[in-house]
Amino acid sequence: MMIIGCDFHPRYQYIAMMDTETGELVERRLEHENGEARAFYARLPKPARVGMEATGYAQWFERMLAEQGHELWIGHASEIRAGVVRKQKTDARDAAHLLRLLVEKRFPQIWIPSPAERDTRHLLRHRYKLVCFRVSVKNQLHGLAMSQGVCRKKKLFTAKGREELEKLSLGPWASRRRQELLAMLDQLNPVIDELDRAVQQEAESRADAARLMTHRAWVR
Repeated sequence: MMIIGCDFHPRYQYIAMMDTETGELVERRLEHENGEARAFYARLPKPARVGMEATGYAQWFERMLAEQGHELWIGHASEIRAGVVRKQKTDARDAAHLLRLLVEKRFPQIWIPSPAERDTRHLLRHRYKLVCFRVSVKNQLHGLAMSQGVCRKKKLFTAKGREELEKLSLGPWASRRRQELLAMLDQLNPVIDELDRAVQQEAESRADAARLMTHRAWVR
């Protein structure tokens, strides 16, 4: 079996590999964009075990290893760093350290989400960012209204409040700002409503999330 310590970077990776049957050691750098890394792992006997630190830029690599029948272990970065004797970092030393942890069965493996769970996180993150943007738009409209002596808080975004906001006498650029902010709000509301429904469906399809929603603290 091949065991590989992988020091992963967005454009390349440096590996330290050991054949457990022969004890042979190999160190090399593999480029990503030219397909060198993909071709290298495709030639390896299956399954190889690859260990690397947790990173947010390796989802394609995780998927590729799974497709090729290899095993990927993701390690807790701070625990891996804590075990380094020499604090000076180099790609070769980092890869060798990861390999050593794997061979000595001291690798601090952590749980990683499935591809479906990762995609659901994109839904949540996208909704969160749009909600934050909508709050910013509303705050700006509040500011415009308050500058003209109108303070309605949440009522500003009722039909009556909006009518009052649209009737405010403003200068040319302030009027344009009001118009474009209201247009943004009109675009954001249906998109966020759709994402709300998608989040609700995702939650209802997961037993642990559905159970959490029944908790009194969640309901409040």
